[in-house]
Amino acid sequence: MAFDALADPVRREILGVLAAEDECSAGAIAERITSVGRTAVSTHLRVLRVAGLVSERRDGRFRYYSIDSSGSARDVLSLLHQVFRAGLQSVDGALPHEVGSERLA
Repeated sequence: MAFDALADPVRREILGVLAAEDECSAGAIAERITSVGRTAVSTHLRVLRVAGLVSERRDGRFRYYSIDSSGSARDVLSLLHQVFRAGLQSVDGALPHEVGSERLA
């Protein structure tokens, strides 16, 4: 479900805002996301929350969102870290290495 949520560019943009700001109100997020309206931002936030990628804190009539580092976000980051590390290792193994002025294949 987390990867389904990450498939949408608006949701990735929302996560970028939250990564930069730690915690934001829904209104502050909607002001930063100009590609869709406030109602759509709220819908995207709900999808991210249900997927376990963001957490919601209510304070009176305001809702504050942050990346949920204990939920699916941690699992997604761990998986992506493994994928990128394996990819970088395979690229590193495929590149010739230089020793002095000689190239080794």
